[in-house]
Amino acid sequence: MAAVRISSRSGLPSLLLYLGIGVVMGQDGLFDVKFDNAELTQVIGYAALVVILAEGGLGTKWKEVRPALPAAAMLSTVGVAVSVGVTAAGAHYLVGLEWRQALIIGAVVSSTDAAAVFSVLRKVPLPSRITGVLEAESGFNDAPVVILVVAFSAVGPVDHWYVLVGEIALELAIGAAIGIAVGWLGSFGLRHVALPASGLYPIAVMAIAVTAYAAGAMVHGSGFLAVYLAAMILGNAKLPHWPATRGFADGLGWLAQIGMFVLLGLLVTPHDLLDDFWPAVVVGLVLTVVARPLEVFLSLAPFRLPWQEKALMSWAGLRGAVPIILATIPMVSGIEGSTRVFNIVFVLVIVYTLIQGPTLPWLAKALKIAEDPSEAADLGIESAPLERLRGHLLSVAIPAKSKMHGVEVGELRLPSGAGVTLVVRDDKSFVPTPPTVLRRGDELLVVTTDPVRDATEARLRAVGEGGKLAGWLGTEGNPDTEPFTGPHVSNALKAVKKLGRTPDETKAHGAPPREMKTRETKIREARTRDAQGVGAKGNGTTGSGTRGSGTKGGDAKGRGAKDRDAEDREARDRDSKDRDAKAHQ
Repeated sequence: MAAVRISSRSGLPSLLLYLGIGVVMGQDGLFDVKFDNAELTQVIGYAALVVILAEGGLGTKWKEVRPALPAAAMLSTVGVAVSVGVTAAGAHYLVGLEWRQALIIGAVVSSTDAAAVFSVLRKVPLPSRITGVLEAESGFNDAPVVILVVAFSAVGPVDHWYVLVGEIALELAIGAAIGIAVGWLGSFGLRHVALPASGLYPIAVMAIAVTAYAAGAMVHGSGFLAVYLAAMILGNAKLPHWPATRGFADGLGWLAQIGMFVLLGLLVTPHDLLDDFWPAVVVGLVLTVVARPLEVFLSLAPFRLPWQEKALMSWAGLRGAVPIILATIPMVSGIEGSTRVFNIVFVLVIVYTLIQGPTLPWLAKALKIAEDPSEAADLGIESAPLERLRGHLLSVAIPAKSKMHGVEVGELRLPSGAGVTLVVRDDKSFVPTPPTVLRRGDELLVVTTDPVRDATEARLRAVGEGGKLAGWLGTEGNPDTEPFTGPHVSNALKAVKKLGRTPDETKAHGAPPREMKTRETKIREARTRDAQGVGAKGNGTTGSGTRGSGTKGGDAKGRGAKDRDAEDREARDRDSKDRDAKAHQ
């Protein structure tokens, strides 16, 4: 408990504290526990890594990662190759290691640790394009690195480079295909099958993620890539009881980290680390100052990112337990000098994580790319299926920075088939009316039918991000219930510019211009004019006036109404023909 609190407040990855606990318990420590089973450590480390990758994938937002996928893929392939080559050369020429040992160290430390990256980056207010690249990279680069370490640790000569490239490409392709398939099938099943207890949903999600790893490993694919992709699909699939599932996965991830790091601390022998301290510092210096920046700038050259962002990504390549776990592979294979490789990696990870972790927020501020923490926070929406009623209950929590604060219930403009049925405020619940103003900290209970469930959640998130004018400002919502969202946004904004008004001013001045109006709006106005025309005609023919002026005026108004009726009918006929033509196409 104390280690978790210290880690969260200091900005240090938790591995340092848990590794320290393991070292204190192990050899040369207070309890002098003898533990040297590298094979058991590797098996438990792999299992813990699967859980950590699953937790990281569940917390990765697709809208942030999607634009970052090409850059992350380049860092996880081309970048890894550059890092391995440069680091191995430094370890061979500066430290004097044999080429096999140097290549193993270069491959091992080229993997950025998912647990370290997730724990540090989610506390630093960085732009989503940076965090998306770094999180996706940490989830993707484990797969090629594991293949390289296993190849370099095999007994006998190392395969040619083109054979390694082919193996890596094949295993990554198989792992990606299995991860996507398992993730999609799992999310489909969980969304359409109501489990008997809400507590089963978190267990089912983690079981599906582990299944993706097992399936990938069984067919000689990348199980680590499979579990990360499957978890990312599940995490963005709007599953029932999602906050409970997220909390369960987070707790399980912490448990995996603690167990793995303590076990790695037990495995190391502290008095052996002194001889390898300075070699580890030299190799880490080459990795941090030369290999990582070169990897980032070369891999991301096609993407034209600002040099400040590339510099921050170079410093944010955090190493953690994954390199230490991978360093047990040559120990299990019996490679000569594998114990020294493990010690160098162990010292390197501790020293440079201690330096990089706490200084990352400072560097982000110095480069002036830290994001304003006052931006609107995302809504917390939990869904519970109503299988027999073919509907859903959405529990919506309005965070402190949400722009839904101050919005009336009627201004939410939810789709037909959805409605806010209950509001909980200051531990008191009440049934809202359309004029009810929502406040920060409110919890809403929204009932929605199954067909409009997704549209309702999309509209709620849109209002949470853009406020009551979410549709006017281009925030995505439901185009069926918002005439000024989706394809209508550009036309609306063009019309606003013609009037010389802002969207707020335009709304304050009344209805939007004619080119912004939807077909339904035009029909409603036509019906109104029809009614006015009939009234005018009746008044003109029956009213009395001097020299028959009432009759003449009534005839004129009646003819005007008839002309407008004809125009409106023609407009509706044209709209109907256009729709039929599009349908035939």
